[in-house]
Amino acid sequence: MVKRRTGARRAVNIPPAAVRAKNSKAAKAAHWINFPNEPPSYRKARNALLTAEIELRRAVERVAAQRRKLPAGGLVPEDYIFEEGGASPTGPRAVRQVRLSELFGERNTLVAYSFMYGPHMSTPCPMCTSMVDALNGNAEHIAQRTNLVLMAKSPIERIRNFADARGWTKLRILSSARNNYNRDYQGEAADGSQQPSLNVFVRRNGQIRHFYNTELLFVRPERGQNSRHIDMIWPLWNVLDFTPEGRGTSWYPKLSYAS
Repeated sequence: MVKRRTGARRAVNIPPAAVRAKNSKAAKAAHWINFPNEPPSYRKARNALLTAEIELRRAVERVAAQRRKLPAGGLVPEDYIFEEGGASPTGPRAVRQVRLSELFGERNTLVAYSFMYGPHMSTPCPMCTSMVDALNGNAEHIAQRTNLVLMAKSPIERIRNFADARGWTKLRILSSARNNYNRDYQGEAADGSQQPSLNVFVRRNGQIRHFYNTELLFVRPERGQNSRHIDMIWPLWNVLDFTPEGRGTSWYPKLSYAS
């Protein structure tokens, strides 16, 4: 860099002409990064994609900001009683009852995911399982900012047996088998079939109110897509979206890939 003095003003850094030219070009391209042996056609297409990615980033934040400004929804109709505890690889846990109000602890927000594993399902939903596999790994980090629980309609022993076999050691896991929570908050359809519903509740002025549900689940999806209502927290699809093959149209996760 060249320093130039102008009168009594202090020295300022003046970039060389080559740097100024690069910066000018970067202003149009957003940055001046290149990778080994990339052809101009690639860089042109990548810069166009980068512009779209910048707009997507802005859109994601706009939607998140709009979501944060939601007013509190309806009062929770009852202080639902769940069951917690059950089986463990190191020995049985005592099953205890816990109320919805007790799930907040010292924080005033609760994120609750309804896991599709009803009493009449022979196995849990593979899609839910894939998402929860990843969520379990982040549960400790999430707990630094908010409360997170996983619940299903099956008896607690049945849920815990599967969770322990899966290695879900960091998630708080509950059974909603003995209450109306799933039906009230769209974790269960009218015919008793289970739905993958994520809800957020808030505690304000001593009252618990509903704040948010991933309602994209109930909206007709775009052509060639599923509802994508919880994809923002699901690494599987987001990683595949980085690849030229993408998500595909017929592949879905399984409970096991053993032959």
